[in-house]
Amino acid sequence: MSAVLPTAAFLYERVRRVIPPIEWPAFTDDIEAILALKCERKAVILAHNYQTPEIFHCVADIVGDSLALARKAMAIDADVIVLAGVHFMAETAKLLNPDKTVLISDLSAGCSLADSITAADVRLMRQRYPGVPVVTYVNTSAAVKAESDICCTSSNALAVVESLDVPRVIMLPDEYLAKNVAAKTDVEIIAWKGHCEVHERFNAEDIRELRETHPGVVVLAHPECPPEVVAEADFSGSTSAMSDYVGREKPKRVVLMTECSMSDNVAVAHPDVEFVRPCNLCPHMKRITLANIRAALEENRHVVTIDPRVATHARRAVERMLSI
Repeated sequence: MSAVLPTAAFLYERVRRVIPPIEWPAFTDDIEAILALKCERKAVILAHNYQTPEIFHCVADIVGDSLALARKAMAIDADVIVLAGVHFMAETAKLLNPDKTVLISDLSAGCSLADSITAADVRLMRQRYPGVPVVTYVNTSAAVKAESDICCTSSNALAVVESLDVPRVIMLPDEYLAKNVAAKTDVEIIAWKGHCEVHERFNAEDIRELRETHPGVVVLAHPECPPEVVAEADFSGSTSAMSDYVGREKPKRVVLMTECSMSDNVAVAHPDVEFVRPCNLCPHMKRITLANIRAALEENRHVVTIDPRVATHARRAVERMLSI
């Protein structure tokens, strides 16, 4: 890693459009300390697209959606990985990097989807539908992944389902993602009733009101949104797919039907695009802060561990996904 660290003033130029000048001084000490600690500990920070801009643009080394982070985690040259995201993401990083130290700065950074299903639930589904393969969204615990045949993300869910070449699959735990995938394939999908507490709050009427109040707005929806929201949108895709759409199509005015910070992070790279922000915050993502990332590096907390027996089976499901 380079011994030359960017200054806080240089980094502020990246985020000046989304962080007011009056707020910036509150971040600078932690940012400078984190940059130094990364060099000292040969550490990298992986940040999900829902992290706040001061994390996403100022201290993160690798950013993206769940699929991008999973893929890039495999090629990391570092001793320590700090996952700026929720707990299942840190577990996935550990699955793919068993010999590295993986830290998450707040153990309570969970996920409503991950909490909606257990390994015992998956075993019961297998008993109810014998012989039907289980496709598990990465937004789950390692224990649930270990009971699965293959994992998927919102980016590759359709490709994963169709790769199995079977007439029906069990898809867990996001009911809306399963229904949105089912609308695009002839494969019968048996869904679980888990929901993302951010995306389930959007509805079709929200989009109609946005179109009335912001004429010409282009609506992009995450596939964890209810099917009626996806049907009303101009485009549906993962957080990375939405970001790519903005870069490719350059809409004059756009709204991202997903977590708040996503719009701020995409807006940094697209100053000519107007972002309308219907704000649903993920309380779990917002538990990750500069201060606790700094503390994680200073105190080596909180180390992510996975039972080796669980890890072996869970890793197989994730690696099978990544091979597609």
